[in-house]
Amino acid sequence: MVLKAPRAERVTLAGPAGGLETLVETPVTDAGSDSSAVSTFAVICHPHPLFGGTLDNKVVHTLARAFNQLGAPAIRFNFRGVGTSAGTYDDGRGELKDALAVIAYGRQRWPGAALWLGGFSFGGSVAVWAAGEAAPARFVAVAPGITKIGVTGAAPPACPWLIVQGDADDVVPPDVVLAWTRTLMPAPEVAVLAGAGHFFHGRINDLRETVVAFMERAASA
Repeated sequence: MVLKAPRAERVTLAGPAGGLETLVETPVTDAGSDSSAVSTFAVICHPHPLFGGTLDNKVVHTLARAFNQLGAPAIRFNFRGVGTSAGTYDDGRGELKDALAVIAYGRQRWPGAALWLGGFSFGGSVAVWAAGEAAPARFVAVAPGITKIGVTGAAPPACPWLIVQGDADDVVPPDVVLAWTRTLMPAPEVAVLAGAGHFFHGRINDLRETVVAFMERAASA
């Protein structure tokens, strides 16, 4: 069990449009040392760059902590044009390339480790596209922004995957997301949090617990 705050490391990666501002958070064991053998790592994509989305978004932070709790280093990063990341917004196309560059960094840093991929809102849709190329071992999309960045034509992840959606979301229509999930094969597990809005105000712990429970079930299946 992870008992301490993760070790945080700021890294600037070489991205397709220039440097990508990245935060790598590595779990610390109860003995006080970093895990010596990394078998999994996580990459999380943030919300829309043009509407204040950054790697510090609380839902992105919560996903990182959920993956840390399960022993995986988590990588959060700013898409091009956000924070100190170079480049400009590219309507999802360049942002997909950014995500794939961060995944490639994780695989180079931890050879042989399995990828857990996550994303929230806009980042959830980008992550859907990335999953088709990166073949994660687990995938979590929170309120994926499929009305902002379309996912028609994206191959569904071929791994256990979870979609978490609030039924009071006023940014991404829940009925649209749920209708989309019914077209998918293999089908994702879908968790609908009653009364939760897009940013999960007051429900952030429920979100984390939902993600952790799914990951634990997937591990034991």
